[in-house]
Parts: sequence; structure tokens; C-alpha cells
Amino acid sequence: MSRRRSDAALAAACALAAFAGGLVVHARLGRGRGEAATEASAALVRRFALTDLALFTDARYTRHPSQADRFAPVGDHPHALEHFPSGSVVQRPR
Repeated sequence: MSRRRSDAALAAACALAAFAGGLVVHARLGRGRGEAATEASAALVRRFALTDLALFTDARYTRHPSQADRFAPVGDHPHALEHFPSGSVVQRPR
């Protein structure tokens, strides 16, 4: 019996659909554990009075984007090229 290329494509589509269904089931079953972990983390932050997460260490406006001023990325010149790699990932605060 000869196999057609469409058989392989159908098998791949079925496998991807089964995988996506498994991801949905996994997310539904793990929902309660995620909320408990988030609540525990929030209690830890309140207890020790922790600040925001430092995402990057190179530029002062990417360390804590919530605390940066609007013009920190263009401190040298408004048309200057970005010289920190993380500056192209994090947008300036609104």
C-alpha cells in the first residue's frame, strides 16, 4: 500500500491538535496550584517589602521600567542609536 504526502500532513495535523488539547487540559488542571503560588509570592513581597523585579542590569531605564522617567532612554540625544541591547526590548514608560 502506497502512502501519499497528504497522509503525513494529516497525521501531523492530528498530532498537533492532540498536543494542543493536552495543553488545554494541563492548564485547566494546574490552575489552582498557580493561584496558590502567586498568593504565596505576594505574601512574601509584602512581608519583606521587596521592590520591582530588575529585568536587566545594563541601562538605568531598563532596571525598573516602572520607575524610569520618560526621557531616560534619550538622555544623550533624541536621535542617538540605542547602545544597550535591552533598550531595544523594553519600551520607555508612558
